[in-house]
Amino acid sequence: MRRSLAVLGTLCLGLTTVLSAHDMFLRLRSFFLAENTAVIVPLLNGTFSTSENSIDRNRIADISLIAPRERVRYDTSVVTARGDTTFLRIATEGAGTYVLGLSTRPSQLKISGKEFAGYLEEEGLTEVLDARKHDGTAADSASERYAKHVKAVLQVGTARSDGYASVLGYPAEIIPLDNPYSLKPGGRLRVRALVNGTPVANLAVLAGGRSTGEARLPVQTLRTGSDGEVTISVSRRGTYYVKFISMVKATGGVTDYVSNWATLTFQVR
Repeated sequence: MRRSLAVLGTLCLGLTTVLSAHDMFLRLRSFFLAENTAVIVPLLNGTFSTSENSIDRNRIADISLIAPRERVRYDTSVVTARGDTTFLRIATEGAGTYVLGLSTRPSQLKISGKEFAGYLEEEGLTEVLDARKHDGTAADSASERYAKHVKAVLQVGTARSDGYASVLGYPAEIIPLDNPYSLKPGGRLRVRALVNGTPVANLAVLAGGRSTGEARLPVQTLRTGSDGEVTISVSRRGTYYVKFISMVKATGGVTDYVSNWATLTFQVR
């Protein structure tokens, strides 16, 4: 019995690793930056703490920095990879609240029915899971065409600005409705989920992060209202993420589902 439980635990851990490796985040050591400074930004493709693999330049569709005076678009020459992690080389200007964004081109994957069901449940995509059960396809393997769209809100210098609310026009995007850098521990942050520029109701949104000591913060599982909004609790100092997946059934072709992933990261201190 003990051996069976140990094997089961190992299998479950492996499945969780496969599922969580989908995530992508811009996560800096500090989101508080100096003015007029070159900055190297890690892009984690895996979990909020570990990157499983780097990203090829040809997969990147856009890299943008919203500065107080303008939107700066970078080409992929600012992208480098070291080991399993991708890095972006950007430069700050004057003081203000910035947004850094990166959007990827679609990629294709195919996974077993069991893995796909676990992934849907973990990400709160219960409507897709229920539809597969209703259609009798829950055990079937699934192919997915997916793209990832990530943003980080950065505070440069001490003066805040309204750039945090900028819309980059990505297929999936999270828009803060409050400046994260006006928050203190115990505060709340309103965000809006956009898919193709439109707020989406009843969308599963997950939020979590790490404390300043790297302790895992409790994951918040929320659903957007009719206006596409949710409110995130900011309980402690640390780095936070907000994320969602928009998934729809594909029409024709070799792909079963089309999904767009959005993440937003920021820091509270």
